[in-house]
Amino acid sequence: MVAKTMDQLVSLCKRRGFIFQNSDVYGGLQGVYDYGPLGVELKNNLKAAWWRAMVYERDDIEGLDAAILTNRKVLKYSGHEDTFSDPMTDCKKCKQRFRADHIKDGKCPNCGSTDLTEPRPFNLMFKTAVGPIDDGETFGYLRPETAQAIFTQFRNVVDSTSRKLPFGIAQIGKSFRNEITPRNFIFRVREFEQMELEYFVKPGEDEEWHEYWKDERVKWWYEQGLSSDRLTIYTTPKEDLAHYSKATYDIEYQFPHGMEELEGIANRTDYDLGNHTKAQDEFNITAHVHENKESTQKLAILDDDNKTWIVPYVVEPSAGLDRGVLAVLTEAYEEEDLGDGNIRTVLKLKKHLAPIKVAIIPLKKNHDGIMDKCNEIKQKLLKLGIGRVALENTGNIGKAYRRHDEVGTPLCITVDFETLEQSPESVTIRDRDTLAQKRINTADLPSFLREYFL
Repeated sequence: MVAKTMDQLVSLCKRRGFIFQNSDVYGGLQGVYDYGPLGVELKNNLKAAWWRAMVYERDDIEGLDAAILTNRKVLKYSGHEDTFSDPMTDCKKCKQRFRADHIKDGKCPNCGSTDLTEPRPFNLMFKTAVGPIDDGETFGYLRPETAQAIFTQFRNVVDSTSRKLPFGIAQIGKSFRNEITPRNFIFRVREFEQMELEYFVKPGEDEEWHEYWKDERVKWWYEQGLSSDRLTIYTTPKEDLAHYSKATYDIEYQFPHGMEELEGIANRTDYDLGNHTKAQDEFNITAHVHENKESTQKLAILDDDNKTWIVPYVVEPSAGLDRGVLAVLTEAYEEEDLGDGNIRTVLKLKKHLAPIKVAIIPLKKNHDGIMDKCNEIKQKLLKLGIGRVALENTGNIGKAYRRHDEVGTPLCITVDFETLEQSPESVTIRDRDTLAQKRINTADLPSFLREYFL
């Protein structure tokens, strides 16, 4: 059975080194988490899968890695200073604060009081002083999304790559939102990572591309192991659309705490490029020159069909990486009844996402001959480039298997006395999902593992 409660996942994540509360020794910092030794591997593997699908396996997308600190003007003209807020309300009885749209039946979620303040807007952006003097005027923001840097660097990317429409710019990076009430583990936090694509198209073709990217992104999440019966598409009503959106699809997933957004696919039209172009006009920035033809629209691209400058429309698939990790963990978590009250906890992660690809387990702890052979095999496997290889020298093969079941290791290799005695040498390979075991010659391990993982 899959995980039914968030407590199961939180316990596993702390116990096995996936995710820890930030600043835990000082009582923690609400809405901020650290990824442990296995969590960082899982997170990096999910990022790598996204980047591979978006950039390496396509010929119409470029990459970007932009700074976190953001000029105030960028977020002023993008609309974030005026509109990037949540409604906040206070409970007059217990003095707790909440998002007003999360209040049910007009009652405080903490104490049940109905004596609440009127909702008021709360801007979610983190402001920070820039430079040695904090005079209240010289400040910037920690970016609330990765998208704006893509828009402001649009012209530089086009000039340096000679891209033509349609094409995209992809970015993975940290974003920051001062959430009123962070909750549900890593689902809603103050510091998080996004995997965002801005895909630039000709006006009039945006709706077709919007449908295309909705289908592509759902298919990709299936490839990461999420099941169709836990995913759904939600079409955002017009009255709930973000200030920049013409239309938005939300890919929602059945998390332990309920059905919530995993990824949004928005049709941003020319809102962002258009606003930043107008801002440049306001500041009288020199117009862009291209082949001796001046563009009066700075963040524009030359349409080869009619030789006119156009501001592209944008379709934006934007996924939360942390939410992706939570969804993958939720889907992979199972508790299997092996009989006689024996319950096996296992993470049935897709093998490309598994933090540890192979565990090498000696049948006897600290046995010189067996350990020498284990180290020899490990060094050979490290050179294959399949990912992390672990040596599990615990002395209890049953516990070692259980540990690697819990962290999602697809294959375990056992080195035993037969390995030392046989010619040719052989080891036992155990499959995480089927529990099937088979002997294989050590000389054949590299080719077997390359075929399995690569």
